[in-house]
Amino acid sequence: MTIGILGLGLIGSIWARHHHAAGTLAGVWNRTPQPDFPQWKANPADVAKAADVVQIVVADPPAVRDLISRILPALGPGKIVVQSSTIDPGSSQEFEAQVTARGARYLEAPFTGSKPAAEQRQTVYYLGGDRDLIGELEPLLVLVSSHRFVIGTAAQAAALKLAMNLNIAAQMEALSEALTLSRRAGISDDVFFEALAKNASYSGVTKLKEPKLRAGDFSPQFSVKHMLKDMRLASRINGCEDFPVLDTVRERLAAADRAGFADEDFSSLIKLFT
Repeated sequence: MTIGILGLGLIGSIWARHHHAAGTLAGVWNRTPQPDFPQWKANPADVAKAADVVQIVVADPPAVRDLISRILPALGPGKIVVQSSTIDPGSSQEFEAQVTARGARYLEAPFTGSKPAAEQRQTVYYLGGDRDLIGELEPLLVLVSSHRFVIGTAAQAAALKLAMNLNIAAQMEALSEALTLSRRAGISDDVFFEALAKNASYSGVTKLKEPKLRAGDFSPQFSVKHMLKDMRLASRINGCEDFPVLDTVRERLAAADRAGFADEDFSSLIKLFT
């Protein structure tokens, strides 16, 4: 089984190189041309024609919608679309219906794990769709991931991804505030992080972002603009319009975006206190 990657951003490019090394990559395409990339194709439809599986890794629902419309003529029985962009449940249902109407199959496969995890093949997938299809795709998914959760429907997988990102964004804002409070009290970063490591609130977010916060290195692992997009999508889910923490982190990310941090790592939320 071969795979084509649509979207060569921070994560898609890493996955594509893993697949190329494994001999499973049949094609790639990106909105900004990268003709020197292995298995480059001139347009998305050419990728869909060349590959058994087409994986979409782009920014938001409108970008996915555009790609789906462009590859639909190349889809049919035997083709599979794996949608790994972070989108909302309603969009997931829309895309699934379009793909399956062509006789192809669809899997919602958002993921957690930023650039370092992707490089180390430690991505974690949240899979929504037919269990038999998930089983068929296991040999491909295992090449880039350490764990694959089977969630339920495609829409549920999309919703869970947004829930996970809400939790991460809230932790990042709290960590930024706590570290700033400590610094303003004259406490060293060494003391703060040593104490936090023994505290019940210590988390994977802290472990990942501690080096960046200490060094003031905000090169992107997960950008402000993408986390802001995710929080806006979460805010529009029916029944989630009045979540106070969600509202707060969305507005904090919007402030970081306005401050010019859009392309920086979302740990740059701490810069709003300087």
